[in-house]
Amino acid sequence: MEKFTIKAGEEYIQLNDLMQVLNWVGSGGEAKQVILSEQVLVNGNIEMRVRRKLHDGDKVLWGENEAEISS
Repeated sequence: MEKFTIKAGEEYIQLNDLMQVLNWVGSGGEAKQVILSEQVLVNGNIEMRVRRKLHDGDKVLWGENEAEISS
């Protein structure tokens, strides 16, 4: 599992941005397609909000990719 630390002074990162930063996808459009096709889980639940705000403690899973958010 990857650990992702939110930048100092910020409260969250958007799901689509996280997927790009971690190089899980090549573009925002690809992230949107993956999320809307119900392939991404956040805290164990299917997530379809492309810009879902992820906070400290949230866990994201897509296929074999897994990340935990920390602040």
